Amino acid sequence: MQERKLMELAEAAGTIAIVGHVRPDGDCVGSCLAVCNYITEQYPEKTVDVYLETPPVKFSYLKQFERICSDPETGKQYDLCICLDSGDRERLGKNVVYLDTAKTSICIDHHITNQGYGAANFVKADASATCELLYDFLDEEKISKEVAECIYTGILHDTNVFKNSNTTERTMQVAGAMMAKGINFSRIIDESFYKKTYVQNQIMGRAVLESVLFLDGKCIFSVVRKQDMDFYGVEASDLDGIVDQLRVTDGVEVAIFLHETENHVYKVSMRSNNLVNVSKVASYFGGGGHEKASGVTMTGTPQDILNNLAERIDEQLKG
Repeated sequence: MQERKLMELAEAAGTIAIVGHVRPDGDCVGSCLAVCNYITEQYPEKTVDVYLETPPVKFSYLKQFERICSDPETGKQYDLCICLDSGDRERLGKNVVYLDTAKTSICIDHHITNQGYGAANFVKADASATCELLYDFLDEEKISKEVAECIYTGILHDTNVFKNSNTTERTMQVAGAMMAKGINFSRIIDESFYKKTYVQNQIMGRAVLESVLFLDGKCIFSVVRKQDMDFYGVEASDLDGIVDQLRVTDGVEVAIFLHETENHVYKVSMRSNNLVNVSKVASYFGGGGHEKASGVTMTGTPQDILNNLAERIDEQLKG
């Protein structure tokens, strides 16, 4: 059984590294800390380290959040590297070094574009979140309240509070099982998903105000440049939720949000409602993700990037 494979590898390893994708979101942070907490609770004698780019502070309520290391140059090598919620090795960023130097590895993921880059791979594209899939790897009776908080957080964020089309009966069963562990689910929803700072509301308001409809109103687009982010004093993590707010615009099928990471380099986030598979669009330009939520990094002016994306989206709308 696949869950035994994970625990057999964990049992055999004296040192374990846990890594996730760049710009970690709720499912990434949640799955990494769920595994970290579960293994350290069951095997307190093992060395377990978590490597992620600096995660959003809104997830700091998760147990062992403070143990997350953002230094890819520790020089440490591990018996086992567990890769979570990353569709390919490039998405691990500089932390891929821990995968490359580990004696063995395991990849657990739910991205449809994942081709398998670990020594052992468990990819289930119809799972709403890596955290939903991860539940099958853990002994139900041994899941603590703290691990449950991590799993619930991941599912919550990758389903957009259980309203995205990737939400299934299984999703709700796992979420319900986590609620049964006594977690404060309403607080998790409010504090990690809905709560925003004043400047986060300001930058979202500006992005929505300056958004533009195109392709006969079926698509909406907005961009935040580096100078805008500097003006408001926000980081990339402060832009969470903007593309989803654009997506719920009446009549819109696809929402596209760009934010500039460096001169003429943009992180593109796409969301779809029904007709368009944005994973195909992202994959064409070297990105990936899910059918309804994908991303890619592109170079050029916002207008050039939009024109390239629009061509691929229009093909699906007409098809």
